Amino acid sequence: MMTLNLAVRNLLRNRRRSLATLLAMAIGSTSILLFGGFSTNVNYELHTRNVRTGGHLQIQHRDFYLYGSGNPTAYGISDYGKIIADIQNDEVLRNMVLVVTPNLQFGGIAANYAANVSRTIIGNGFVAADRNRMRLWNDFDLRTKAPPSALEGAPADAAIVGTGVARVLQLCDALKIVNCPRPEKEHKPDGKALPDDIAQLSLQETPATAPATKGSPPHIDVLVVNTQGAPNVTSLEVIGAEDQGVKELDEVSLMMNLAQLQKLIYGKSPPKATSIMIQLRHSDQIPAARERLTAILARHSGGQPLAVLDFRQLNPFYVQTMQMFDTIFGFVFILIGGIVLFTVSNTMNTTVVERTVEIGTLRAIGLRRGGIRRLFVTEGALLGLAGAVLGVVLALILSVIVNQIGMPWLPPGNVELVPFTVTVWGENRMIFGTTFGLICIAILSAWWPAHRAARLDVVEALRHA
Repeated sequence: MMTLNLAVRNLLRNRRRSLATLLAMAIGSTSILLFGGFSTNVNYELHTRNVRTGGHLQIQHRDFYLYGSGNPTAYGISDYGKIIADIQNDEVLRNMVLVVTPNLQFGGIAANYAANVSRTIIGNGFVAADRNRMRLWNDFDLRTKAPPSALEGAPADAAIVGTGVARVLQLCDALKIVNCPRPEKEHKPDGKALPDDIAQLSLQETPATAPATKGSPPHIDVLVVNTQGAPNVTSLEVIGAEDQGVKELDEVSLMMNLAQLQKLIYGKSPPKATSIMIQLRHSDQIPAARERLTAILARHSGGQPLAVLDFRQLNPFYVQTMQMFDTIFGFVFILIGGIVLFTVSNTMNTTVVERTVEIGTLRAIGLRRGGIRRLFVTEGALLGLAGAVLGVVLALILSVIVNQIGMPWLPPGNVELVPFTVTVWGENRMIFGTTFGLICIAILSAWWPAHRAARLDVVEALRHA
């Protein structure tokens, strides 16, 4: 207790130097916490987006994740309705699961014959009502909301395409998509008209389509391969376009009603699904839910090996992004920790020089070297504690101010601007970890000057002027 009192009095004796060191540590702590809060918010945004899109867990054929993109329907899940019923009726899972719904992925070709254009697509058939319920998940209380899917309540042959697909198929005008570039048409004023016979042949090869009614949604033709390997074509009414956030995905994405897609691919055969999406109430329930699902699937995996994958396994981009932010956070902490180390060390070295006579006096009256060492280390620890706590307070205040301003920015994978948010309040692990780390750095910074002070010769110290 006496050591603590002496340390406090010594810090107050040199108020200006102590305050400068305190502010340097506080600014460092504030910077670390604000960047950590920004990184945390990016994590929450990406986490929420992935859970809203594909759920926390997915049941798939064991090889679908690795090989399913080549022929998705070859890895369909038979009797998926029974699996869903078992999940919904399970006494443990029923308290965890919010939504459990099938999804059918397929590949094909979409064409807009009116514009004489086509492109390959990767489509998904889902239950629109279930997908809209999934989009309501907001366990982190984010200010961003996912718009509901327009497929709910739409006709059975309705479809939604990515804005990239709409651009390539030249549907921007019909769908009223803003900021959608149009291809420039080539003008050939000197060109000659086609001969009558070739023009007639071209008309015969062009499918006859009914003229579109003004204001009605455009139609596209989609070619897929059914389970027997035969091509199957259907006409879909495009009721909207959704930006997928990633250009490569946006230019191949097509979404339609699950029942309509199953008729197209399976015909009169029993329908299948390529995955069963499971959305939980909270993300920390994933391990328990996964264990329970494994036991349930053991009853249904006789002729079809099934696996349970969580959203991190299905979205490596999310994992890589957060690993990058964690690495940057660690690098920032090391840089600021180095600044704090040299700041506190310089302060304590100066203190030792100024108090050489005092150190000699304390040693002369019987204070051991360990007591001298504890005194200076305690001063460094108090500086670290006060600076870290002040940094936490400043970070909390600044985060509230930044969140109230609501500056717009575009997080990775998002398609719309969202309010800039720094999440510091409630992140106890980050706050305590940063505080503890800075205190340890301050103690380490004070140890060598304290060790040097304890090693001073008593007589030489008393002679110091």
